[in-house]
Amino acid sequence: MGAPHNIKRYGEVWPEFRIQHGLKILEKLKNKVILSGGWAWHFMSEVGHTEYKHAHDHKDIDVFVNKENVAEVVMILHQEGFQKVWTRYDHLPSEENFRRYEKTIEMENGKFHRITIDFFERNDLETVEANGFTVVKPDVLLSFYRNIHSSDKCWAVMAAKDLLEKGIDPVGHSRLSEIPKNNGQNNTNHLGKRTFGMSMGSCQSSEGLP
Repeated sequence: MGAPHNIKRYGEVWPEFRIQHGLKILEKLKNKVILSGGWAWHFMSEVGHTEYKHAHDHKDIDVFVNKENVAEVVMILHQEGFQKVWTRYDHLPSEENFRRYEKTIEMENGKFHRITIDFFERNDLETVEANGFTVVKPDVLLSFYRNIHSSDKCWAVMAAKDLLEKGIDPVGHSRLSEIPKNNGQNNTNHLGKRTFGMSMGSCQSSEGLP
């Protein structure tokens, strides 16, 4: 599970370049991938929402790919300058055939920005459409915070869990991108203990990232 948030940092936002570079590659992939993690919550949120760091994890991009689309997605990634990189998860047995692709971009100020895509193969996911993208169905996505994603303290995750428990569809709901009214101080809900060693992101650990 993700570590508790430092609520004094609530209100920090992701830099625009990180969002725009993510959107650029996702536009190339949108008809071939299913979004998971922070970018799934991003597209399930209201259009034009503030990109709070603690709302959605944008450190990386998590995608599921139907097996028949894998070759085409890999080709697009290579054409866009992404390369497969080694991770400590590569040797672990996985039905999803996990792999990671990265691209480093030199910014105008001379600094470098790395785009990371975590790539899983799977054909049986329940999905919904959100703002023009295919994303993992919210209740299914929440179940991934037991084994694939670790950012269970992100506001969108906590909000979606609460909304579903109340019988409310979280897709398009304002709470997915809002600062929690209790600032997270009283929230002790967890989504379950991780049973597999693969955790791919945390809103908490994103605090130090540009």
